[in-house]
Amino acid sequence: MPSRRAILQWGGLAVGSIMLRRRASAANDSNISRKIPSSGEALPVVGLGSSHTFDVTSAAAQAEVNAVMGDFARLGGRLVDSSPMYGAAETAIGNAVSQLDLAKRLFLATKVWTTGREAGIEQAKESMRRMRTQKFDLLQVHNLVDVDTHLKWLKEWKQQGLVRYVGVTHSSDSAHASLEKQVTSRQLDFVQLNYSIAERAVEERLLPAALASGVAVMANRPFARANLFERVRGRTLPDWASEFDATSWAQFFLKYILAHPAVTCVIPATRDVKHLADNMQAGRGKLPDEKMRRRMVDLLSSL
Repeated sequence: MPSRRAILQWGGLAVGSIMLRRRASAANDSNISRKIPSSGEALPVVGLGSSHTFDVTSAAAQAEVNAVMGDFARLGGRLVDSSPMYGAAETAIGNAVSQLDLAKRLFLATKVWTTGREAGIEQAKESMRRMRTQKFDLLQVHNLVDVDTHLKWLKEWKQQGLVRYVGVTHSSDSAHASLEKQVTSRQLDFVQLNYSIAERAVEERLLPAALASGVAVMANRPFARANLFERVRGRTLPDWASEFDATSWAQFFLKYILAHPAVTCVIPATRDVKHLADNMQAGRGKLPDEKMRRRMVDLLSSL
């Protein structure tokens, strides 16, 4: 399968990260933000995922993580999402947070991914040690594993100030009914779900439910595990993408997601500073309206 770098080269759409870094101060002022419904706190709409990309052990790979996280913060990014499921990703994030002094600039989110109250609490404490923090901004029940057990102590942690927000996650269409039940029946701050222009099932019920229930939405798998880049391989971005300030296919795909009013944040994962700069640009400028979103879907369906 062609890499994203190859797709960008073929389309002549690579974004110059050096230029963006020089404009970092001005760019920070133009980031689109959305409010977390339960608190009113604003978050930049483009966050940073860590699945696969941050599972690193070598010094060279850690340096790449540091470069991406440093640029992410300089470009105004805040939310960084991880999980114990992602191998060494939490440790890599913690290393970058410590080495670059990013603790006060980031919104750190991770997950609990085990069964049983005590095992969950111990896992969360280990995640704190790995990510070099004494409290989490967001702690989520990963893939709804033992969700009832974990939400009880997570709410206790929230009252104790060990976590600011709690949520649940999944990345499969088959779990949407269960996620909707959690969203509508519990006092959650966040729900994380799979959403892309190629995976739109959440638009039918889950996103409207989150919007109605006042639950923030974090969108994972925004590129459908990179399959979207394969679908547009060798194709030029349509001229009309300029109407919503998209200059690359990555921005095209991300802006489709961000245009939905229920979405608070999207979390593309990368360990490449050029891709990071490209992704961040999706959180600036105009977003497509509903008519334009339908046109975007029609285009993808025709490929």
